[in-house]
This record gives sequence, C-alpha cells and structure tokens, in this order.
Amino acid sequence: MTTTAPPVKDRPDDGGDGGGGRGGGPAKDERLLGDSALRRLLGRPELGAVVGALAVFLFFSVVADSFLKMSSFGTVLYAASTIGIMAVPVALLMIGGEFDLSAGVLVTSSALISSMFSYQMTANIWVGVFVSLLVTLAIGMFNGFMLTRTKLPSFIITLGTFLMLTGLNLGLTKLISGKVSTKGISDMQGFESARKVFASELTLGSVELKVTILWWAGLVALATWILLRTRFGNWIFAVGGNAEAARAVGVPVRLTKIGLYMGVGFCAWVSGQHLLFSFDVVQSGEGVGNELIYIIAAVIGGCLITGGYGSAIGSAVGAFIFGMTSKGIVYAEWNPDWFKFFLGAMLLLATLLNAWVRKRAEATR
Repeated sequence: MTTTAPPVKDRPDDGGDGGGGRGGGPAKDERLLGDSALRRLLGRPELGAVVGALAVFLFFSVVADSFLKMSSFGTVLYAASTIGIMAVPVALLMIGGEFDLSAGVLVTSSALISSMFSYQMTANIWVGVFVSLLVTLAIGMFNGFMLTRTKLPSFIITLGTFLMLTGLNLGLTKLISGKVSTKGISDMQGFESARKVFASELTLGSVELKVTILWWAGLVALATWILLRTRFGNWIFAVGGNAEAARAVGVPVRLTKIGLYMGVGFCAWVSGQHLLFSFDVVQSGEGVGNELIYIIAAVIGGCLITGGYGSAIGSAVGAFIFGMTSKGIVYAEWNPDWFKFFLGAMLLLATLLNAWVRKRAEATR
C-alpha cells in the first residue's frame, strides 16, 4: 500500500546554484526518498503475528520435549493447514470489510453433498465432488447477493445462512441416510483418485506431510498475488476502507463482495472434500464453531475488524500459531481443555500487539 508523501517546504533562494545546497550538490526532493526498511517492516500487517508465532514456538520448545521432533513438525503443519485453508478467504473477506459466520458449517455441507449425491445417484465420486463445488459456490454467491441487495450487515446475513445450513445438514442427512452421519463410499468408483487429490500424504525424509499443506501454501500464494498485484486486490482494500468512496471512483463494490464470498465457498469445498476423503464418513453436526477459529486466525494475522487492512500471509501465520498451540498442548501433556483459554489469550494479545505496531508505524511517517 502506498503512503502519501508530505509536501516539499519552500526553501530560500540559494544563489542560483541549480537547486544545490551549500556544498554545491543537488538537493534531494524528500518526495523521492524511499521508506526506510524499519518503516516498511513496521507497516506490515503480519508483523505482530510473526512475533507472536516466535514466542509460541519458543514457549513450547521449552515446555514440550517432543515439540521439536521432525515428526511433530508435520503434525503441526497439518493442524495449521486445516484452519489455514479457510483462514485465507476469510482474511480477504475481512479486508473487504465483511464477515462470514457460515464458513464452518459450509465445509461440512460441502462434504455431505459430495457423499450423499454420489451414494444416492450411484455415480462416480467425481460427479458428487463437482456438484458440491457448484453448490458451495452458489451459497457463497447467495451470501454476497443478499448482502449487497438488502444492505443488511454481513453478521445478520451469514448468521441466517449458518442456521439454515446447520438445519439442512442435520435434517437432510437423517432423511436420506436415516442417521446423523453419511454412509461409507470408499468402495465407489473414483474414491481413490479423489483421495489422492484431497487427502493423500507425502513423505519428505522423516516428515510425513498431508496434501492439505500444499493446498494451503498454494492458496496463500494466490491470495497474496491477488491482493498485491491485481486490480481486484486494489478493489478489496478499497471497499474495505470505504465502500461509498470506492463506488464513487468506479470500483464495482457489489461484484467485489460477491466474489469474496464465492472465494469462501471455493475454499470450503476444498476443506470439505478433505474431510470426506480422509474419513469416508461425515458427521452432519461437524463444523459448528469453526467459523470463529477462522476469524481468530485472520485477526491474529493482522486483519482489522473494521476492514481495509490485512494480508493473506498474516492469516497463514495466525493458522500456524493455532497449529502450534493445539498440538503443543498435547506434546506438553497438558489437559486439552485449556486450549480455548490459550486461544482466547492469544487473540487478545495479538490484537493489542497489532494495534501497537500500527501506532508505531504511523508515528514514524
């Protein structure tokens, strides 16, 4: 993001030496001086998250002996990726000034649609997978359309979608399968090929990595490129900073917000397919509450609640902090009931740290 340079102050006439100073050299226009490395660093939204991640890493390195093992590293990355895949579009949505409280159950809806459609239609698994993609994109479009059409807060719109999806997930699953979980589909055609795409494992040396880590890294890279190198990225920052001002200068605010919600739908589809092909059977009540974890990861990563500020890389760091904390507690052999306490404490500390970093960055301008 660019900053507005201060105007050049009037200087007294220096005797006609071509604008030079007393030493005869050319005077430097302060508008042409680049920001210092420190100023650029302080201006990065993910700085506070990086500092927090280092602190969490050092803490669990001390209190948990097995935390530094290479096998543990793969487990931490996997836990981070399952949150990070969804934290990326949620972060972009927050930069655009909106929320999505239906993101958690939408992941479960995606898995349920793929499983039940394939089973009931006795079709190739990939047919159900692509039907699920279309439905989740449609749900994202619905959220964006309702938001821009009704002018209601995104909190209300997506809370309604959350409740409807929660009821549909449970009601339709019980109606079709007779119980709260889907039937196994591992023996159906296309299951193994789909599993390789969404739930396979890679081995690098002694480290076993889930394919979700690659999905996560690819989505972070794509989102970062969109934010920093495309016109759509500029639109996201603009509508999050001031939607009316953005509309006045020609930014398509409605299409931008609908596109952001469809991005949430796409990533929910990816996460849902991983859920399905990892466990074969999906519980219809899963996903409730995960939307808050996605938002927490984005906020820890530097996204402002008010919009217009944040980064995809920051959301990845926030998800990595989540992964380290969730698994670090296990490796330290603590009671996992304390996890939510640590998550809440990290949210408060990260928010305070991010606010302090932004104040320091503004003070150095």
